[in-house]
Amino acid sequence: MPFINPGFDPKEIEKLKDELSRIGKPFKVIPDEENSDEFVNFYFLGMYEGKEVIYDAALYTLRLHHSSEVYELAEHEAAKKFPNFNGIHYEEDENGNLLPLTSEQEEVGWFITEIIMEIEEEETVKVQEFVDIDTHHDFGIGVDAALNVDSIDEKVIVKFIKEFNDDTLVLDETMYSFQSEEEDV
Repeated sequence: MPFINPGFDPKEIEKLKDELSRIGKPFKVIPDEENSDEFVNFYFLGMYEGKEVIYDAALYTLRLHHSSEVYELAEHEAAKKFPNFNGIHYEEDENGNLLPLTSEQEEVGWFITEIIMEIEEEETVKVQEFVDIDTHHDFGIGVDAALNVDSIDEKVIVKFIKEFNDDTLVLDETMYSFQSEEEDV
C-alpha cells in the first residue's frame, strides 16, 4: 500500500535512520538558504500515535519570531496607508546589483521602518515560546517552534529533540518583547 505521506513510510524512516547513524547526529539539517544562527530547518525521528514518524521541524529564536511578527504588523499598517502596496520587492540588474527602489517604494519602506520603531518602543508585540504541530504536513509531521535562546546551534537542536521525544519539553510562558539591534556603521 503506497503511503500518502512519505514521512510515515517505513522505507523513508529507515533511509533517515541510516543517514543519521552515518552522520552520528539525531537530526539532519535540510539545506535551505534561510538556515542561519537564528533559524534551522531539520528532520528528526520520533513517535506519533504509537508509530515511528519523521518530523520536519523549523526551530527559531524567539527574537526572530518577534521580528517577524513586528514586520508583519508594520506591513499591515503600510497596506492600510498605501492602497497599492503589495510588498517591497528588490530586483537585480544583469550584474547582480540591486536596482534602486521607486520613490513610492522608498516612502513605504521609510513608513514601515517608522512603524517598526514605534511598535518596538511601545512594546506592542509580545511573544512567548511555543511549539505547533502540523499533522497534515506534506512530509511527516511538521513542527514549528520558537525558543528563547540566543542562537539555534547543534546543542539547542539536540536538547529540543530529546525533550520533545521524551515529552519533557517545558516552554517558558513569559511574554517577551525585543528591540532591533543597532548595527555599527
